[in-house]
Amino acid sequence: MSLKENNVLIFFCNGQKITDDNVDPNLTLLSYLRLKLRLTGSKLGCGEGGCGACTVMISSYDRLTKKITHISANACLTPICQVHMMAVTTVEGIGSIKDGLHPVQERIAKAHGSQCGFCTPGIVMSMYTLLRNNHQPTMTDIEDTFQGNLCRCTGYRPILEGYRTFTKDYQNDALDEYKSQANCCQIRDDVNNGNHVRSSKDEGLNGRQCYQVNCCQMQDDLKNREEHCVNSQSNGNKCCMISNGKRQISTKLFQPSEFMEYDPTQEKIFPPELILMLEKEEPKLVKFERNGLTWIRPVNLLQLSAVRNNFPNSKLVSGNTEIGVDVKLKKMQYPVLVSVSHVTELNNIYLCETGVSIGASVTLSRIEDFLKENMDKLPDFQCKSFAAIVDMLHWFAGQQIRNVAGIGGNIITGSPISDLNPILMAAGCTLDFADTKGVHRSLPIAEQFYTGYRKNAMKANETLISINIPYTKKTEHFKAFKQAHRRDDDIAIVNAAFRVDLHDEVVHDSSMAFGGMAPTTKMAKQTMNKIIGRHWDKSLLDDVIVSLANEMTLAPGAPGGMTEYRQSLVLSFFFKFYLSINQETCNKNIPKVSPSDTSATFPFKRDEVKSTQMFQEIANDQSPIDPVGRPLVHLSAYQQATGEAVYVDDIVAFQNELYMAVVLSKKALAKIKYVDATSALSMRGVHAFIDHKDVPGSNLIGEIEQDEELFATDKVTCVGQYIGAIVADNQEIAQRAARMVRVEYQDLEPILSIKDAIAKESYFKPIYRLEKGNVTNGFESSDKMIEGEMRIGEQEHFYLETQSCIAVPKQEEDFMEVFSATQDLQLAQTTIANVLGVKYHKVNIRTKRLGGGFGGKETRSCNLSAALAVAARRVGRPLRCMLDRDEDMASTGTRHAFLGRYKVGFSNDGKIQSLKICLYSNSGNALDLSASVMECALFHLQNAYHLPNVDAYGYCCKTNIPSNTAFRGFGRPQAFLIMENLMSEISFSCGMTKNMIRELNFLQVGQSTYYNQKIDEVHLLKRCWDECLEKSDYEVRQSKVAEFNRLHRWKKRGLSIIPLLYGVGFTEVFMNKGAAFVIIYQDGSVLLSHGGVEMGQGLYTKMIQVASRTLKIPSDQIFTDETSTNKVPNTSPTAGSVSSDLNGMAVKIACEKLYKRLEPYRKQKPDKTWSDWVAASYMDRVSLFATGFYKTPLTGFDWNTKTGEPFHYFTSGAAVSEVEIDCLTGDHVVLRTDIVMDVGDSINPAIDIGQIEGGFIQGYGLFTLEEHRWSPSGQLLTKGPGFYKIPSFTDIPVEFNVSLLDGVPHTKVVCSSKAIGEPPLFLAGSVFFAIKEAILASRKDCGIESSFRLDSPATAERIRMACSDTFTEKFPPSVPGTFTPFFIRS
Repeated sequence: MSLKENNVLIFFCNGQKITDDNVDPNLTLLSYLRLKLRLTGSKLGCGEGGCGACTVMISSYDRLTKKITHISANACLTPICQVHMMAVTTVEGIGSIKDGLHPVQERIAKAHGSQCGFCTPGIVMSMYTLLRNNHQPTMTDIEDTFQGNLCRCTGYRPILEGYRTFTKDYQNDALDEYKSQANCCQIRDDVNNGNHVRSSKDEGLNGRQCYQVNCCQMQDDLKNREEHCVNSQSNGNKCCMISNGKRQISTKLFQPSEFMEYDPTQEKIFPPELILMLEKEEPKLVKFERNGLTWIRPVNLLQLSAVRNNFPNSKLVSGNTEIGVDVKLKKMQYPVLVSVSHVTELNNIYLCETGVSIGASVTLSRIEDFLKENMDKLPDFQCKSFAAIVDMLHWFAGQQIRNVAGIGGNIITGSPISDLNPILMAAGCTLDFADTKGVHRSLPIAEQFYTGYRKNAMKANETLISINIPYTKKTEHFKAFKQAHRRDDDIAIVNAAFRVDLHDEVVHDSSMAFGGMAPTTKMAKQTMNKIIGRHWDKSLLDDVIVSLANEMTLAPGAPGGMTEYRQSLVLSFFFKFYLSINQETCNKNIPKVSPSDTSATFPFKRDEVKSTQMFQEIANDQSPIDPVGRPLVHLSAYQQATGEAVYVDDIVAFQNELYMAVVLSKKALAKIKYVDATSALSMRGVHAFIDHKDVPGSNLIGEIEQDEELFATDKVTCVGQYIGAIVADNQEIAQRAARMVRVEYQDLEPILSIKDAIAKESYFKPIYRLEKGNVTNGFESSDKMIEGEMRIGEQEHFYLETQSCIAVPKQEEDFMEVFSATQDLQLAQTTIANVLGVKYHKVNIRTKRLGGGFGGKETRSCNLSAALAVAARRVGRPLRCMLDRDEDMASTGTRHAFLGRYKVGFSNDGKIQSLKICLYSNSGNALDLSASVMECALFHLQNAYHLPNVDAYGYCCKTNIPSNTAFRGFGRPQAFLIMENLMSEISFSCGMTKNMIRELNFLQVGQSTYYNQKIDEVHLLKRCWDECLEKSDYEVRQSKVAEFNRLHRWKKRGLSIIPLLYGVGFTEVFMNKGAAFVIIYQDGSVLLSHGGVEMGQGLYTKMIQVASRTLKIPSDQIFTDETSTNKVPNTSPTAGSVSSDLNGMAVKIACEKLYKRLEPYRKQKPDKTWSDWVAASYMDRVSLFATGFYKTPLTGFDWNTKTGEPFHYFTSGAAVSEVEIDCLTGDHVVLRTDIVMDVGDSINPAIDIGQIEGGFIQGYGLFTLEEHRWSPSGQLLTKGPGFYKIPSFTDIPVEFNVSLLDGVPHTKVVCSSKAIGEPPLFLAGSVFFAIKEAILASRKDCGIESSFRLDSPATAERIRMACSDTFTEKFPPSVPGTFTPFFIRS
């Protein structure tokens, strides 16, 4: 075709043919789906292919092989033009509420694997694609397919458990279990809806007929069952279903027998029309051009050369995984993009005489499959480099990226931390090029191909055609290594590949290539040359270590930071390589590896995840329609699994709707000299520039103090502060115009870190202080004292749905309706009213659901909603804005970083006598909620321990980073970790076990906190502790850990248990209230409204369960639409784990009013139904709506008098975790976690256990993985999933056991159920201290017996450098102040 001619885009979506003769090639597939086709099930979570929320299935047909290929892909990176003549399947295309769910959708919902639901469609589509390619996958296949998917809510376990039912192993195991225990009522699956309802006198408590003789569950009442059980136990038969003589304990949250059968023959077929179209004509070049971008896809090398001749400055693109990120995040523009994905010559992969030839466009997934297939056919010795590539590809990005990314793009991009380039260089690969005139040449990749950072020796008119990887020889050994922050889908910190050719024991040739040690992948040529001709022995090892330490050096402030760690990894990797060769070779002249050293070469082998969930069954006499205590499925789970659940940005555009993009500060502290929006306003489609001059009311906002400017006036105080906003026709125009707004600054010196703030005494007021006893006397009576400090870093909320809002100005009376993803509707309402200068009743806030919140949408959502409201008022039209992930992370704040400086005195037996401590939090540029966070931290400083003498201070540091804010736990986890670290230090000093020290200092019945609040539930703390020790088999495993550590030098294990005592309630008394509004309609259906927001925690579900119990009607007759300020006003934020307590009581009160009003009709006609009673009362003119209001009986704490009780009650828990660390790299794996948690009588065990697991994994991220890094100028470096790593599927404990404490109803709260959302997060501290135990074991092997400091998070860097040895000693820390660091930690 002529390059002057545009094509018509043709593709199929969910079986429907889509044609577009004017397609905009700038659009991604995700944008096209959401904006053009209104298929909003696929979500925008990051825009860089790192979270998987946008995953779809793309199917293609090969006319030569007649094969159909299905791949999962990130729609956010896939150019819409790329799917020309392909078939796209979205989550809407596989099932719906109306037409029926697909088994993949049903199982994730019924297995309780969907909480906020924003990630669910992407996870569903990853699993669906796997099943289309493999009808009976293994669990390994499932974990692999989820490498590119993230979930912030669930903790992943229920997703894996639900999808385990698709595996062949599960089906076989289920059959074996059924055969072996077919008669047991506790195993049989014939149960009523998984809710364990007793249905007849002849059935067991679970509603299952039992065929075992004398089964205790067949007795008529609880007393008989208990007696029967006691008799059985006296005969040595321990009953699993009776706990402490009380109600049954269940271990099943869902019933797989209820799942619809998966029949792969019933899947939707590839569109026949598309096959006919593809068969009908030869593949041809296609071209699309619009809005400044020309997109061309040639199909052969001749066409490609012609295109490049016509467009010499064109950019080649294959999977768009690099360029897509450049365009989205780096705002780069490429006028002409040429896709090489369909060029035949670039898609060949085959074996040849010397090795394998791989076309430059062959995807990483195809390479992996091809090498695996042929490695089974070739001699092992030829495949050593192939094996290294296959192993490395497993850790290369996620499957969605590997499915589309071509190897050529990876090579040409030339990232210095490329996972493949070290292997290709060490293997001696050659690259084949062809220029536009057809001239070919080959170039060794290791010989000066890379000329600088992301620069290479390829000529401007050349194209990379293929990569040739040679076979390895019999005498060659080859290994590759990688260390990243997270194993799955993460870029390397350092990677390496080693090849050595040994003739007998003499080095004939070698290659050593390293990534992450220079601007390009670097060969250690000096070291390579030095070992030629050397014997492969210990002296060679010693010399190589010295040589590499000298050759692979990094300056203290080198890009990437972590210089000492990176240099140590170089030595660790070679040491592993050396030992692996010694293990592999049969040459008797090569030193054998000692048994303890073999652990250096063992990769972490992760077994299949296994788990148990134990919870109390409902009472025997509970009504069948009473849902409280049953593991009901989250009421939105099915809509979330089908993509039908509506989030803010899914709402259909309003008529005349415009889009707003914010203009953010690029300076941490600076005066604004001027702002010029002239260029932006001249753009077509731009309607207005908004700044502080457009605010009709107050420009000051804030929760506790109004100390933050909505739009900066004359000074900016952090990077990411709002300066202004652009209003335009759509997002693309608005964001492009926002970048054109010129701001000139006069720089000032910022304060970024806590230590800088301390040095400059930069604090918010007040400075808090709590005292008890006499600290001086306490120290004098102490036998020992310890002084020290500990730092806990920030944590990004990383809700999958970024801050989102729609503002709709009404034509009458200055009224504004706002759809906001907020946790605090009242604050949003008052903030917007204040900036608009109107009364509160002129603003209505509506919230249906959030795609995660965790505290990050409590106050920080108000900046966006207020700015949007001001802009909407200015232009008089509806406005929408959803922050990009990088904008969100740069502007919305995080969990507070904390520094604790302490002095503790204690007796020789470890009993604490006195504590003086100062807590410092990095609060950011505005107060926000930092004061309340500090209050909670001080209140929870003691955790579960008695502190007789305390002097505690709290400082909120004022710095120039975005204001930090609420986050799950609200200051408590930071304080808890510091206290538990103190207990660990005391244990070390006294030479006693940690458990002994902790138990010795436990609060006892009758004792109070150090701020004088008596704890009624302290006995439950000890019960959680004891049960956790017992269920985890702690003592036996402790011995096994010690034995493991004795036998293994380079792998160490650690085991730790920590307690939790958590105060529940807002520290501000006025906030401890809830409200509800309940309407009964004529047909008996009920509409329930309350002040809480659904954000994945199951609040709507629980409230309906409460209403169902109170009204005594089935839960399916009750519905909650949304939360809004015009239904339930003056609400408290959905935060602090109290929303079920507060709103639940309010719901109960309102429903009790209505139930009482219907009482006369029930008495008159007891044989009638609920609907009859409602109809009769309606005809009698009885009010069928009621409000409920509840406030907790709290006195609160008076900071002036230091009296009062800040918390309504306390909840307890304990966790045991076991970890294994790699002492040479700092990598680790959590082998097992056991949790026992007090939740009272659970309203919904499935939701509560999900909250425990999700909170634990989020805490695991806080304490081990997630780390913010700032440039010295205040720029956040860790933006987006590419650089900021939250836990992924394979980070969860290999064995994950959760038990809810049974028989502990709590009379202070609704349905006797305690708070659950926040408390379990800190239990992940058990992993942190298990890691510390493992490090201690490693240090002991080095003869280091002293205590050491380990800050949080315990990243791979910190773990490795704490395992001090001969390698790390070569790289002492650089002296602060002698260099400019690449990054700082706040």
